[in-house]
Amino acid sequence: MVLHIQGMACKHCSGRVEKALNALPGITAAVDLEAATATVSGAVSAEELRKTVEALGFQVTSVEA
Repeated sequence: MVLHIQGMACKHCSGRVEKALNALPGITAAVDLEAATATVSGAVSAEELRKTVEALGFQVTSVEA
């Protein structure tokens, strides 16, 4: 699953998002700052991922399955 994330401006921002997503049970995530995306694998709903990212102050603009 690929999340498109708006608002990440630096490596610190993308690192916070990656750390939060990887903290979810059974999830592996890699964030690409330049592409403004997070690639996530594991059994989790798009809504849970969206809530996790948006709790950090960023906006998920779209999710690709």
